[in-house]
Amino acid sequence: MSIINYLTQIHIEFGALEKLAMECERIGIKHPLLVTDQGIRQAGILSQTLLQLKDLPVTIFDQTPSNPTEAAAQEAAKLFNQHHCDGLIALGGGSSLDCAKAVAILATHPGPLKTYATIEGGSSKITSNAAPLIAIPTTSGTGSEVARGAIVILEDGRKVGLHSWFLMPKTAICDPLLTLGLPPFLTAATGMDAIAHCMETFMAAPFNPPADGIALDGLRRAWAHIEKATNNGQDRNARLQMMSASMQGAMAFQKGLGCVHSLSHSLGGVNPKLHHGTLNAIFLPSVIRFNQDAPSVMEESRISRMALAMGLSSEDDVIPAIIDLNQRLGLPKGLKELGVTKSLFPKIIHGAEKDHCHLMNPKIATSEDYEVMLQESM
Repeated sequence: MSIINYLTQIHIEFGALEKLAMECERIGIKHPLLVTDQGIRQAGILSQTLLQLKDLPVTIFDQTPSNPTEAAAQEAAKLFNQHHCDGLIALGGGSSLDCAKAVAILATHPGPLKTYATIEGGSSKITSNAAPLIAIPTTSGTGSEVARGAIVILEDGRKVGLHSWFLMPKTAICDPLLTLGLPPFLTAATGMDAIAHCMETFMAAPFNPPADGIALDGLRRAWAHIEKATNNGQDRNARLQMMSASMQGAMAFQKGLGCVHSLSHSLGGVNPKLHHGTLNAIFLPSVIRFNQDAPSVMEESRISRMALAMGLSSEDDVIPAIIDLNQRLGLPKGLKELGVTKSLFPKIIHGAEKDHCHLMNPKIATSEDYEVMLQESM
């Protein structure tokens, strides 16, 4: 039996979904609100999950948007309270998992979501009253199933982080079988999200050797298996390795992230239709270039250590290798392909400088630095 207790309890194995009813009983959830999206319903994964819950009464919210919003979370929170739910099951990609965390707050705390945004100093206002959550990822990218935070678009249009240990799922059920049908593009984009998490958290400024070790191992697994999973979605070992890498990236990023994510969060707020993992893949080369001469990165040879985990000859190979991998995976070459124009730069930069990841970067970026990163990423 593969059970890990680190930040939370994690079941990671083929068939792990079968543990769902047992976990509801362990946690004390007797009437869950299941938060998911239409794609999961149409793929048949929702029905698979409901079968595991047997006679347990379940209320379903299946309207999670591609980037979770405060409006969607408010709608789900109303269902939670109307049906007297006592816990949450999040089923899907990072959007559903993050939406459920927002529901965990809104269903049990007063006021609008911005009250609890990290950038607004709201983390301390999230209490143990937050509804308990079981997270079941169906993609291998965000790692939200083992993360204490959620990224949500507020009613005022800002894409912000909500962070509290009270938002950590009580259980993560990581079943690679649920990812076998994930289309190639989403496999690639979410996989690059996991790679970005591992690389960026390894470069982040805070001192956290255990997180560094987990990040490097996650990078090694993801780099070795992302193409296999993308090219052959039925490759069970590749799917297992990518699910582990995703989980490890989020285990590690409790340490902090950096400019890749401050830019992605900001641009994702400007245009919510853009995929977060795709943006991370595009920004990663430029941010690594910016970080190369940061004292903490240079002193511990962090680029070289990442190169070793990636099976590359030297740190000079890291940036070209990421660019080549993005192309082989069929991801966009730059922001221009996504319709991003230079006229958006001031708004993106303003949001990046206000993002909670901004100060975690090993070098603090100025507005001019961010402009260079955006230009290089076009």
